Amino acid sequence: MTWSRREFIKAAVAVTAASPASLSGKSLTNIKIKTTSANFEREPLIRPFGFKGGYMTESWQTAALMESESGVREIGVCTQSVLWSDANVFAAHSESGGNALMFALTERALQMAKGLSFRTPVDLLEAIQNELYEYGKKITGRPDLRKTFVLNALVGFDNAAWLLHARENGITSFDNLIPSAYKPALSQHHDTLASVPLMAYTIPVAEIRQAVEQGYFFMKIKIGQPGTQEEMLEKDKQRVSAIHGAIGGMRTPHTSSGKLPYYLDANGRYEKKETLLRLLDHAKKIGAFDQIAIVEEPFPEEYEQDVRDLGVRVAADESAHTDKDAAKRIQMGYGAIALKAIAKTLSMTMKIAQLAHEKGIPGFCADLTVNPILVDWNKNVAARLAPFPGLGLGLVETNGHQNYTNWPTMVSYHPCAGAPWTKTVKGVFHLDKDFYDKSGGIFLPSKHYQEMFEHK
Repeated sequence: MTWSRREFIKAAVAVTAASPASLSGKSLTNIKIKTTSANFEREPLIRPFGFKGGYMTESWQTAALMESESGVREIGVCTQSVLWSDANVFAAHSESGGNALMFALTERALQMAKGLSFRTPVDLLEAIQNELYEYGKKITGRPDLRKTFVLNALVGFDNAAWLLHARENGITSFDNLIPSAYKPALSQHHDTLASVPLMAYTIPVAEIRQAVEQGYFFMKIKIGQPGTQEEMLEKDKQRVSAIHGAIGGMRTPHTSSGKLPYYLDANGRYEKKETLLRLLDHAKKIGAFDQIAIVEEPFPEEYEQDVRDLGVRVAADESAHTDKDAAKRIQMGYGAIALKAIAKTLSMTMKIAQLAHEKGIPGFCADLTVNPILVDWNKNVAARLAPFPGLGLGLVETNGHQNYTNWPTMVSYHPCAGAPWTKTVKGVFHLDKDFYDKSGGIFLPSKHYQEMFEHK
């Protein structure tokens, strides 16, 4: 018998949905997707946003609608980042062209989902992601397409599926949304999260010092600047020197030493370990080395080298596409995982978080310059992770306020806009009972995103 593509996907969903792991120890509603739709809007950035040797000028905010056969409708939102998810696709197309390709993947996934039934969003994602990856390679013309490009495109799709799953099963809290298999990794309830700002290439040093004066203390600094490897290294040395000269002597009550932790993010720009060691040697010479808490994703994904001899905690981000990829990085000595429910889907993030937990590797939540609603999807994860070593609290990066021209307007789209727990106060988010009772507002409808589908 020859199966059609849809018959094959339906069979795959049925197999995964029947497994004990996916049922999470309880009987779940079998949800059939009746209709789907997608939309997007473009949000300009205050200034060109530089990383990976490139620059973004806008970010597409996409929305995915799913309606079940029982008439329940839910909308998941996504912030696209072509440059982060696959810099080669970004370089090969206009900025709008790359965004259009990613949005085409979201649309394709929603079309594939019509008529399918699922019990958990994890099952649904597993059933479509391989075929969607092949489609992505075809439309981008890149047989080496990075899996994060597809996962980024699926964030709104996956969030809509989780919200549909919650409504159909009477789930009203994020704690109850977490499948039992992943609860060990997501069992905390922090009352404080460090709010991590991003200092991209073009952020003036004076603004970085001003951020510290406002109470921010865990500084994410983009390195890996444009140019040849030698040019990049010299620019990065100068940047680290300038930043350390401005804030190196400032103090915080959130670390045992009182010093500010530095979080260096190279986005895979360092082609060899030797080059990074030269930057670290420079940091030692200027007295900044001991303040480096994390060096994130220093090398290209294909550069598979053990990193235990670098003397700093190295974190995996883009290279940890899936739980299997994360396991590989941990074997290579990576000592932290940047978790991105807002970039790699909540479904995949739960798997990665559980793997890291089992291996004793700390996780933290990194940003993708996402919209305010997605910040709270990320905070729901960060609030439940084990404390980050040396801090005693969780970490969540959020830099939208630094980069979006219309950030105050975007904040107004949040169903809990103005709630105290949505605001950074002296470098931290305070998560009270209201935050946990409302799960950061993710189950509540956003009028703005609903209006994007008024005639659908």
